[in-house]
Amino acid sequence: MTFGQLIPAPARAEATQSSSFVIDASTTVWAGPGTGSTERWLRAALGPALGLPLRDGAEGAANSLSLYVDDSLEPEAYRLTVDSDRVEIRGGAGAGVFWGAQTLRQLLGPDAFRRASVRPPGTEYPVPAGVVEDAPRFGWRGMMLDVSRHFMPKDGVLRYLDLLAAHKLNVFHFHLTDDQGWRVEIKRHPKLTEAGSWRARSKWGHRASPLWEERPHGGHYTQDDIREIVAYADSLHIAVVPEIDIPGHSQAAISAYPHLGNTDVVDTEALAVWDTWGVSKNVLAPTEDVLRFYEGVFEEILDLFPSTFIHVGGDECPRDQWKASATAQARIKELGVDGEDGLQSWFIRHFDAWLTARGRRLIGWDEILEGGLAEGATVSSWRGYRGGIAAAKSGHDVIMCPEQHVYLDHRQDGGPDEPMPIGFIRTLEDVYRFEPVPAELTEEEAARVLGTQANVWTEVMENQARVDYQVFPRLAAFSEVAWRELPAPADRDFADFERRMTEHYARLDALGVDYRPPGGPLPHQQRPAPEGLKNSDLGRPIDGPPPNV
Repeated sequence: MTFGQLIPAPARAEATQSSSFVIDASTTVWAGPGTGSTERWLRAALGPALGLPLRDGAEGAANSLSLYVDDSLEPEAYRLTVDSDRVEIRGGAGAGVFWGAQTLRQLLGPDAFRRASVRPPGTEYPVPAGVVEDAPRFGWRGMMLDVSRHFMPKDGVLRYLDLLAAHKLNVFHFHLTDDQGWRVEIKRHPKLTEAGSWRARSKWGHRASPLWEERPHGGHYTQDDIREIVAYADSLHIAVVPEIDIPGHSQAAISAYPHLGNTDVVDTEALAVWDTWGVSKNVLAPTEDVLRFYEGVFEEILDLFPSTFIHVGGDECPRDQWKASATAQARIKELGVDGEDGLQSWFIRHFDAWLTARGRRLIGWDEILEGGLAEGATVSSWRGYRGGIAAAKSGHDVIMCPEQHVYLDHRQDGGPDEPMPIGFIRTLEDVYRFEPVPAELTEEEAARVLGTQANVWTEVMENQARVDYQVFPRLAAFSEVAWRELPAPADRDFADFERRMTEHYARLDALGVDYRPPGGPLPHQQRPAPEGLKNSDLGRPIDGPPPNV
């Protein structure tokens, strides 16, 4: 293994003439103050993978790994020094030390990514001598996982946190509620999971598909499940940002508590958790009762999630019911807002102030710009760059996640065997050439781009293997974009990245990731259409390059 096979590639890696350091059964670990999470990870993950005890040792001893917090470095920066007789990892904070350990893991080869050793006792593991100095470009390097459309059990979520950490990603955006299911226990409103977490059936493929999976689908996380997920993420230096969708994407909640809906225009008692995809017209009513209900929800969410940021959705909220509702129209008049867009803005502004008063920050999809952006809001720019540009120019923070570039539910190839092909073709190279910061932003405006994330919507991903297929290997390319200051997209050395991926595929194999091979889907990864239908009939492929908006 060499420094030239790391993903993401570091800012500086220099081999030395010294002989390699060898990790073996006598190698010890010394952990300085503030490095305990990495010490525990080394013993819990790396030790079993290599079949080594990694016992306690003395600082700077021969044949040792030494961990230090060094405040001369930025918090997530690290310096990994490998000499012939010892390894030293210095980080600006615990997170930096941890990212340095992830680099060390890659240098040890694919065996270091297994759960248990596959080599004979006494095996030695060489690490090339040299120095790696590195620091991330962005403080927000994330992936969003939708567990509403298709539920991922807790163990699968914990596994994905491991995968994020292996790629130096530090934000897990947890999309917990939508029309198709409510996934988090709220003790004061138990029907949200008793009734709102299950649907009777599911569309098989895109919403235009004629096929159905005629069996119930659902599940939820208990509050202790959430605490476990958050604690585990924290041990990996990953922040978990929960998303509770308002005022749209709320049919599951309305089906459980009908008074949340626009009862003067629709029989909300007859609503069920939605069984198809798309955007439901059943949205929250603009009443004080609804505000109090969701304040109660968010009180429990704040208790579960220490994240500074709380995502409130705010996207794709149809105005049809508000237009037809006498209650909503009276509310517009009472508030003096500008029509239905103003009502949407009122919802978001209310919870922006509510969260701010409790020391948190609201974040929402770029539709929260409509009707006027709440004072403290951060924008997830998903419909393109435009929303993020507008937000940055008006002094708001932004997370860039344009669907045309980093929506990993979009298909990876135009071939006929792609399972349930959705959206534009976004290849591994396309993701590698994604640039999160638009050139038109000034330096001051660009500083408002806190980072970037890849989004994984699971309408056509019915299980973990399907999620793996859509996410990998593209998440590896995304991780380098989020971590490194790369050249302009056209000038990036994709050939070098592709060369480094050869080794990285072996790491993903060791991790048990069911990624899309470079040559196309394996037979078990395909979802052939029934007789009389084309594969494209189950998806929603869009031809041509995506618009740059």
